[in-house]
Amino acid sequence: MTCPDCGAPTLAFTVPEQYRDALPGDSGGAEVCTRCLALRPVADPPADLPDFTAISDAVPSNDDAAVPFVLMVGLIPSLATNRAEISALLTSVERAGTDPLLALDRLADDSGVDAEADLRTRRRQLEQLL
Repeated sequence: MTCPDCGAPTLAFTVPEQYRDALPGDSGGAEVCTRCLALRPVADPPADLPDFTAISDAVPSNDDAAVPFVLMVGLIPSLATNRAEISALLTSVERAGTDPLLALDRLADDSGVDAEADLRTRRRQLEQLL
């Protein structure tokens, strides 16, 4: 599929039950744009997880860290509204063995990514929230 905002390819995936509260709506899946990082619910996601490093090498290659990281990045544009969900997702990424703030820094440095939110500013705000 392609992103309706920027036309880049998207990655659809099933969201594990423990992260579904972070998604808007009642869907069991999401899709993320590989360029602008927009996150949208998907009603009928594929069973297999995609290779999230297609977004950037900054995204963890470990699915246990990649899924909550991608969800967290997708929620960052609404940091104030999604504060509790983002905090829980950051904790999950850390538990999976990845430093989420370092990964976010690397994602912000990736020239192939043009996120709708300023990732550097959001990273500083995340650090203050934690």
